[in-house]
Amino acid sequence: MALRPMRLSLLTRWTALIVTLLVLGIVIALLLAHFLPGQPLLVLAATLLCVLPVAVITIRAQLQSMLSLFRALSGTVASYQDGDFGFSLRWPQNDELADLVAAHNALGDVLRKQRLDLVQRELLLDTMVQNTPVAMLLVAEGNAIVYANLAARQLLHHGRRLEGHHLADIVREAAPALAEALARRNDGLFTSGEGEQEEVYHLARRSFSLNGRKHELLLLRQLTLELRRQEVQTWKKVIRVISHELNNSLAPLASLAHSGAELVRRGQTERLPQILATIEERTRHLETFILGYARFAKLPAPRLAPCEWQPFLDSLASQAAFTLDGPPPAQAAVFDAAQMQQALLNLLKNALESGSREEHIGLHVSQAHGQLRIEVRDRGPGMNGAVLENALVPFYSTKRSGTGLGLALAREIAEAHGGRITLANREGGGLAVTLIFPLLDRN
Repeated sequence: MALRPMRLSLLTRWTALIVTLLVLGIVIALLLAHFLPGQPLLVLAATLLCVLPVAVITIRAQLQSMLSLFRALSGTVASYQDGDFGFSLRWPQNDELADLVAAHNALGDVLRKQRLDLVQRELLLDTMVQNTPVAMLLVAEGNAIVYANLAARQLLHHGRRLEGHHLADIVREAAPALAEALARRNDGLFTSGEGEQEEVYHLARRSFSLNGRKHELLLLRQLTLELRRQEVQTWKKVIRVISHELNNSLAPLASLAHSGAELVRRGQTERLPQILATIEERTRHLETFILGYARFAKLPAPRLAPCEWQPFLDSLASQAAFTLDGPPPAQAAVFDAAQMQQALLNLLKNALESGSREEHIGLHVSQAHGQLRIEVRDRGPGMNGAVLENALVPFYSTKRSGTGLGLALAREIAEAHGGRITLANREGGGLAVTLIFPLLDRN
């Protein structure tokens, strides 16, 4: 292990150098005064002539090494700016400049390590982005594409590079449905192709600033296989529920019909009215069940129109019992009154069937922060976590005679209006179901 030289500060070194030069000048002056007595000016001139060259050469040598160090420091800083962190410096002295060089080398090591980590993370991120099945496009101002992953190139440009192209030029070559989806300026689904070649995509777009310039990230996700799997599962669930309901109705009907036939054969017709009434009740239940599915499947697009709250709530109160919590908003709202009434009737019916007393079933309407909120509250038993998680799934029901369509229909109506539905247990017991919509302009 090499021994470090004794530490001398810059101040000590320069002080020692100046003192040495002064001592040298004094010694030379004394010697010259001894040989040239009575000639002080000549002695001074000769002393300066001897000392000054030595001083200049010595000081220049000291400064030259320091200037070389400063130039090296400047050069390594320029290399750091260019991304080259492979340089290190050395200073032979043990002083403040040595500390500066050590700190500079340590900074270079830190920057080199951080640069290596950054490169590794960029490589990992690029590998993930390039291999994701979601097509990604980064578009700068002027609709210029600045980044596209492999899925985007395959989907939109036959695998060729997209960087440098304009989005409008690429969209013109793509499916018209994509152009229409981009023109809507919001997230949504669109389909491309026809028949067996039909594909379903979800378009998501996010705007942000990068280096002070606006950019937009477009994400295109293919949902065809996922939707088909969900469709198969939904059909299985529909068939299972319908089969169960039909069996529950047809088996008693067959038994009652057989019993009626036996009674007729025996001439005991006094019980026939009761049997026929039971058959009628079961068939009406079956009819109601089928009509419920039909309404859910054939829900039309909402017809939006301004609706005054008081007449709407009066009509709702004539069909279901509830207490209005607080006055309704003075401003009319824009929605499909028939569909909204249908959704609220389902929620109020569920509240009553939960076991809540009528006077504890409340309806609260509010408008704030650009949103319309309609909340139906009850004091029933509420829902546990598993039921809350599945309550909005079509055909899911915890009631023996339930179809599982009430909340699903309310959700469908809410989403058709651009809104959503939330469920939450209330403090003190009960459930709160809230429909949340964006406030629409009357025009």
